[in-house]
Amino acid sequence: MIAVADVEKTSLWYQHVLGAASGHGGAEYEQLLVNGVMILQLHRLHVGHHHGAIGDPEQPLGNGVAVWFEVDDFDTTVRQIYDIDAEVVADVHLNPNAGHREIWIRDLDGYLVVLADAVRTR
Repeated sequence: MIAVADVEKTSLWYQHVLGAASGHGGAEYEQLLVNGVMILQLHRLHVGHHHGAIGDPEQPLGNGVAVWFEVDDFDTTVRQIYDIDAEVVADVHLNPNAGHREIWIRDLDGYLVVLADAVRTR
């Protein structure tokens, strides 16, 4: 679960990048699903519900966090990233330690998002 400024806008962004679907919908909370499996929850930063706020609005969102996903169709995911003109931090490259391709981007709230190819090259 990550805290975001605009749940609905961020949900659409992740849906496009990951080919995900909305599992809940709404302005305060969202569940993102891929093939019926929840992969990420979004929570509006300024809403506490029953548990209190999950982030400090005085701190920058995304600081020190990398949200990491392994994707089955890496090439399609990369095209989807380019389609929305996402901020690319590290373009497609081979991670020699993991043996797969990766692309590192920033989401709408500044979270570092790493997308890794499910296929190993070694």
